[in-house]
Amino acid sequence: MSEARRRAVITGGGTGIGKAIGALIAADGWDVLAVGLAADEELPPGVRFARADITDSAALRSAVGDERPVHALVTCAAVLRDRAEWEPATFSSVLEVNVTAALAAAELLRPHLAAGRGSIVNFASMWSYFGTANAPGYAASKGAIVALTRSQAVRYAADGVRANAVVPGWIETPMSTRAQEDQGRRAAIDARIPLGRWGQADDVARAVRFLVSEDAGYITGALLNVDGGYSIA
Repeated sequence: MSEARRRAVITGGGTGIGKAIGALIAADGWDVLAVGLAADEELPPGVRFARADITDSAALRSAVGDERPVHALVTCAAVLRDRAEWEPATFSSVLEVNVTAALAAAELLRPHLAAGRGSIVNFASMWSYFGTANAPGYAASKGAIVALTRSQAVRYAADGVRANAVVPGWIETPMSTRAQEDQGRRAAIDARIPLGRWGQADDVARAVRFLVSEDAGYITGALLNVDGGYSIA
């Protein structure tokens, strides 16, 4: 890989939205390392996959490999366990993946990000704003991501590193399959979205591409809603 090319690390980058982000920025000339436990059979050109448990700092360190600068860290990896999250053990396991691993990845890569004067993009959610009867761990984790992102923005600024978060709404991904297939629920969701459609993975990917670009060079600690207006309707 060329030393001159910008380098991105995307947790959860082998599937879904993470894969879409990797494809988009790789097409812009980035070297992309996708890290996680799952990957589609075919990944976009310019995207390399390293299998690693992101809750294991040693495994993540091994996956990242060398000491080259990192210009973007995107913490896309997340789990959703639905009603099982009311069990404390499951609740804790969701927070470990969705929040603690995001913090650990940023701390691990902090010197690399500082060397590249890079940026972090975390994944919040519409459930950062709303309560849910079905997934308290997921909602709590995404609320925590908002606070973590703001703390990182303050903490990492001295290193020249920015930290922001995207806030997806209803996006057509495997994680939202149950809601998509529930006709009554789908109709209620559709009726509330001002733009009249669910988002696609590429909608979120384009927002991330902006946040890691020089065009966002004076933006840190921000939340960028990508929800078709759902959160304000």
